Amino acid sequence: MKQLPAVNKWTPLGFMISLLLAPAALADQYSDAAKKWVGDEFTPSTLSQEEQLKEMAWFTDAAKPFRGMEIKVVSETITTHEYESKVLAKAFEEITGIKVTHDLIQEGDVVEKLQTEMQSNRSIYDAYINDSDLIGTHFRYGKVFPISDYMVGEGKDVTLPTLDLDDFIGISFTTGPDGKIYQLPDQQFANLYWFRADWFARDDLKAKFKDIYGYELGVPVNWSAYEDIAEFFSVHVKEIDGERVYGHMDYGKKDPSLGWRFTDAWFSMAGAGDKGIPNGTPVDEWGIRVEGCSPVGSSVERGGATNGPAAVYATTKYVDWLSDYAPPEAQGMTFSEAGPVPAQGSIAQQIFWYTAFTADMTKPGLAVVNEDGTPKWRMAPSPRGPYWEDGMKLGYQDAGSWTLMKSTDPKRRMAAWLYAQFTVAKSVSLKKTLVGLTPIRESDINSQAMTDVAPKLGGLVEFYRSPARVQWTPTGTNVPDYPKLAQLWWQFIAEAANGEKTPQEALDGLAKAQDRVLQRLERAKVQGDCGPKLNKPRDAEYWLNLPGAPKAKLSNEKPQGQTINYDELLQQWKSAM
Repeated sequence: MKQLPAVNKWTPLGFMISLLLAPAALADQYSDAAKKWVGDEFTPSTLSQEEQLKEMAWFTDAAKPFRGMEIKVVSETITTHEYESKVLAKAFEEITGIKVTHDLIQEGDVVEKLQTEMQSNRSIYDAYINDSDLIGTHFRYGKVFPISDYMVGEGKDVTLPTLDLDDFIGISFTTGPDGKIYQLPDQQFANLYWFRADWFARDDLKAKFKDIYGYELGVPVNWSAYEDIAEFFSVHVKEIDGERVYGHMDYGKKDPSLGWRFTDAWFSMAGAGDKGIPNGTPVDEWGIRVEGCSPVGSSVERGGATNGPAAVYATTKYVDWLSDYAPPEAQGMTFSEAGPVPAQGSIAQQIFWYTAFTADMTKPGLAVVNEDGTPKWRMAPSPRGPYWEDGMKLGYQDAGSWTLMKSTDPKRRMAAWLYAQFTVAKSVSLKKTLVGLTPIRESDINSQAMTDVAPKLGGLVEFYRSPARVQWTPTGTNVPDYPKLAQLWWQFIAEAANGEKTPQEALDGLAKAQDRVLQRLERAKVQGDCGPKLNKPRDAEYWLNLPGAPKAKLSNEKPQGQTINYDELLQQWKSAM
């Protein structure tokens, strides 16, 4: 091969040659980065390495107009988002040339920032990962760019061809009554039942439980059984291997997290709402009734169920179980303080446990983890209350989702959309799922990698592969202004938790406060045709005598306890798949 003479880059000829070679050098820089990340970090994946590199090349090419930009996005602080902030943001910058500052703040602060931007129409972040619980807010206020519109409009040229929306298991959660998709799911976790499988399998404890209660110790199917098991461990067992044990864990401090404890579907678990998936129709799990697309009330007098008999029952059980069967210190704990307690080894079961804790609950050396890394605990579907009926949602599922605001500069919105898609692309999503254990894609859930890790995850994989998962859903579209309404819950629930008021009194106050917010929204006329249009108050008996929610008080709120063997439960899941 003929040798080319050396060229001084500072000569005019050298300068021109360097300009000509620069694009090739940059292309090599980004493709080399893609090869490094695909080879070293983004494995395993449901895509072949060739398919991954092709997907990464698309990001490199689509990002050309935005190279050198710096964008800011925000999410709450959980393991999945820490991985995005520390790892994926760096990978994205090296592969695209776009620098991302991915801030991690508390969930309540994310909602506050989002609310401020909605009210001021001034951009704070270029994109948000916020819970799909705000879907009713987003589709009514018109402040959010629906991604289904964005993908075929302004964002058409920066929408990943392999995004595959049909592969996302939470798309129904982010879809409004108008059929538009408002947000793109980034992570999901469910609120399930957690229990010490090793204790439940002990012959001595099984015999003692059956002697006292007349049926088998197992996974509770209904709240009656959960209550019996809570009493059994707290009152009759008391100690295991010389350590004090408790049959229940919860938290009760007056704190915003106490509101999530309830709005995350506690009333639906008891059966307070109506039938319907993903949310009850016309009355949802918050007790809000909607006619057409307009909220018409949350108090029983207006056709709602927030202060109805089923909600009062659910709140009463929360208060009683916390007082009678949980560790004494639980009363003064917040969500974040109570979360790690089951991993310490003294809790037999928890009816309200987020699978987002799975990663922290499987760490080697914990009291609830065997020496071989397998858990001593399992997760299972939550038991249902006496008001629950077939066809109702059974629990809550958090779906943190990418949200694009109309107040964002269009160019910055495009760059942020590229990053959002990068964090959920098939090239990276399986590895992210294995790190944070918050799956979003059907293809990832059914991968061999998830099969391999399943024995160490206590039932997480089996749950997400089962048809049962569709009964766990986020807050739905009946809630017209999540930030305004959610902040009411913890204040009123605290009155019941600390004994200041009875559950009925506390919920009467909550229902009236919610109705006042709905009235203000109706008068302000800021939510268009789907804004609140309150029913006039009627005698409560009128609504309680009609079919559906609000439901009249049952003559027997504690039917016979029912349990199921965990292995039998797994077989039911598998046979239904």
